[in-house]
Amino acid sequence: MSAPTQRTSIQLYRDLLRLLAHIAPGTSPKSVALRTTVRAQFENSRNEEDPAKIEALKANAVRALSNYMLYQGGVQDKKKGGKLGAAMDNYHERSVQGMQRNGNDSDDKKGAADSIGM
Repeated sequence: MSAPTQRTSIQLYRDLLRLLAHIAPGTSPKSVALRTTVRAQFENSRNEEDPAKIEALKANAVRALSNYMLYQGGVQDKKKGGKLGAAMDNYHERSVQGMQRNGNDSDDKKGAADSIGM
């Protein structure tokens, strides 16, 4: 197999659809949603002609596949009492807390701007 970003767009699209068939077989709502998302992302970029942008889009698709595989590995590891799943949960909790803090900060700034008539 060639390097991930050297694969053609159609090869990458087919790889994604094969992975989706493995992840969510059949016509479950999850399967339909995932296929619709992949199809829409590729459709949005169908007429892209800039080689650098095409490579970036393909790299993003490969990264998404890699992230999913890592996530699934962590889920399986967690079920077996492994450290990867626990580390992923810890990271997720910290990320959520950080997003909540950032969201509250922007609300505070908005409130301060409203109080001075901005």
